[in-house]
Amino acid sequence: MLQNKNAIVYAAGGSLGSTIAKAFAAAGARVFLSGRTLAAVQKVAGEITASGGRAEAVQVDAMDETAVNNYVNAVVQQAGSIDIVFNLIDLQVVQNLPLVDISTVDFARPSAIAMQSHFITDTAAARVMMKQGSGVILSLTATPGGIGYPFTAGFAPACAAMESFSRNLAGEIGKYGVRVVNIRSAGSPDSNVFAEAIAAHPDAMKVVLEKMQNDSMLKKLPPMADIANTAVFLASDMAAAITGVTVDASCGTTAGLNYRSKDGSGEVGRL
Repeated sequence: MLQNKNAIVYAAGGSLGSTIAKAFAAAGARVFLSGRTLAAVQKVAGEITASGGRAEAVQVDAMDETAVNNYVNAVVQQAGSIDIVFNLIDLQVVQNLPLVDISTVDFARPSAIAMQSHFITDTAAARVMMKQGSGVILSLTATPGGIGYPFTAGFAPACAAMESFSRNLAGEIGKYGVRVVNIRSAGSPDSNVFAEAIAAHPDAMKVVLEKMQNDSMLKKLPPMADIANTAVFLASDMAAAITGVTVDASCGTTAGLNYRSKDGSGEVGRL
């Protein structure tokens, strides 16, 4: 689906970033992987090349405008085009606290990182893609971007801001043949973030995961492979008519909370 495409993945050393990078490569793309820790992205690149894919790793801080612009220009010179960009930078979120108790610094940090990083990486890619007359810019948010979700602190406004930025960028560069699409997840239980939390707080996380699953229509959370498959589709020509929207891959969480559902029949218990 992505044969002859060149894809840049920022923060490709993380569990989700590496899963998406591998999915892009398996679909035929040549992947350019970057992150703040070179060893992590080199490991992913090595795994991709070992399986027959094409991958290269570079150390790049997605918060550094000069570094990103130099990186994008280098990829264009080397590969000839940039067809896909996906920024998966960590937003350094502090959650599970009431808004009235969280510090200003912890509340504001996710939005600041999201806006600075995505503005830098996405506009750098957009300038190249506008000249090419084609390209796809992807981003990722989560459940709080679509509904009010208590105790998500600064993560919720960060998600909303990213989705708004994605729509506005799509509206500006669509006429050049460039698509901009956001993916909304409900959180992947097989990601490192969840694995680390489960290892540190197994009993508490069991309750948290059950609550998150019950909040979804499908009564489950999307694994990383589901998000990666969605990204491959959206980056491909099969999604040529999709832009300026958030594609919901949250197992139905943001279509409406369903924790009152008692069984698969749709019957709601009495209050």
